[in-house]
Amino acid sequence: MKEIICDKACQRILIKAFVIMALALIVKANITYAAPFAYVTSPGKNINIGTVFVIDTKTNNLTTMVEIEGYPGKVAATPDGTKIYVTDSSIGSTTVSVINTETNTRSATVDVGGSSCGVAINPTGTRAYVAIRDSNTVSVISTATNSVIDTLNVGTDPWAVAINPDGTKLYVTNRRSNTTSVINTATNNIIATVNVGNFPIGVAVTPDGTKVYVLNARSNNVSVIDTATNNVTTTISVGNRPGRVAVTPNGKRVYVTNWEDDSVSVIDTATNDVTTTISVGTHPNGVAVDPDGTKVYVANYDSNNLSVIDVATNNVIAIVNVGYHPSGVAFGHFIDSNTTGQSTGTNSSSTENSGVEETNLSSEEKNALKLSSSNNNNSESGNGSSSGENESSKNSSTPGFGLLGGLAGLYGGWKFRKK
Repeated sequence: MKEIICDKACQRILIKAFVIMALALIVKANITYAAPFAYVTSPGKNINIGTVFVIDTKTNNLTTMVEIEGYPGKVAATPDGTKIYVTDSSIGSTTVSVINTETNTRSATVDVGGSSCGVAINPTGTRAYVAIRDSNTVSVISTATNSVIDTLNVGTDPWAVAINPDGTKLYVTNRRSNTTSVINTATNNIIATVNVGNFPIGVAVTPDGTKVYVLNARSNNVSVIDTATNNVTTTISVGNRPGRVAVTPNGKRVYVTNWEDDSVSVIDTATNDVTTTISVGTHPNGVAVDPDGTKVYVANYDSNNLSVIDVATNNVIAIVNVGYHPSGVAFGHFIDSNTTGQSTGTNSSSTENSGVEETNLSSEEKNALKLSSSNNNNSESGNGSSSGENESSKNSSTPGFGLLGGLAGLYGGWKFRKK
């Protein structure tokens, strides 16, 4: 009798474990196969006409282009990847463009009151914070209405903005004040002003919210702020004229673009040491880590391309050709990469193999598309990033399904033994 009770208990445990593992694998599969699109800003050669290039990160193919006005610079995506906010840093401009990633069209234009520079979106996706250059203000946009609902006073010439993981603090670098303003987002009041290096123009917060990395362009270093005390705890020397910065999702590495050195410095957040320096294209500017933390995309302003860095090896594994002077990078429009015929806001009247409608594209944009389609597999491995991603998919999926099979075998063995 006791043995039967034990068997039933074991059966319930095995069934429960089997169901939990199956559900976990379903979730894991959805995450593993989610392929975002990279949105890359470019000022374009035509006056007052900028471009946002849309790249499928699974294939590193340029899929479409979105024309917007002015000089698009920095870019940020809502957490769900459905909206992209693009700043316009041209003198006299007062707008921020909003791109709908489902249709890859500009869905709104927000008047922010001045020439916009940095932009960051809070974790809930309800607010976009935009630094207004040559001023002392940050405009707060409601993403529901795409209208400015508040204006924050900061230091002189705010340039870059970042928000902590729980959305409670906003960090704004003030380029001409050599300071970083810390703002309580609940009250929109400055709670601290931190002295940093000369000409701070880049900022990022670690995923655990404990550190803020501020790039000082004219000091050629990075100030590390302890968020608990709002004090600079260390200063890290990097390359010449550091400009943009990104942190990996696991918080272990920081990638800093060095404009004059044509390089990227990689910082270990545990030691705050530069562990390696990666050669990229000419004048690297924007940088972003893809959502799964495996690749870093660097916009090389004067090479007219992107360097794709493998986080595991810190090697450049692909070069993606885009248009004139790529500047900012953000990820949006998260899709199932197994889906075929994914809509990119275009129709069947397209260039061969590119999925991009030629109608209304300038000759420059058509040439960029053809160049990208023919050359974007120009990588060190000779296969672009596709082979690496396929291998990554195999490695990440095999252990899970092996465990699932093991549970099934264990349950089957128990049933056989019972009989």
